Amino acid sequence: MSKPEKKIKCGPVSASVWTTNRTVKGQTVRFFSIRINRAYKEDGTWKHTNSFNAEDLPKIAKVANEAYRYICLQENEPQQQ
Repeated sequence: MSKPEKKIKCGPVSASVWTTNRTVKGQTVRFFSIRINRAYKEDGTWKHTNSFNAEDLPKIAKVANEAYRYICLQENEPQQQ
């Protein structure tokens, strides 16, 4: 499995930024997607979920904002082919 381009963490909550390149009208275009999840331990094993508690909301906002900032900075960078 491939790795995310960027991972942003705030406690147990993390945002992973993934990229794919596609050709659109003859141009290579970079698309971003984000996955936010929360890590937790169950019976000694680390697991991940996309279900959150109310106290996770500030952490979700933090990682989402940082992911958005990262993407905005990447979109302003020249594309390498």
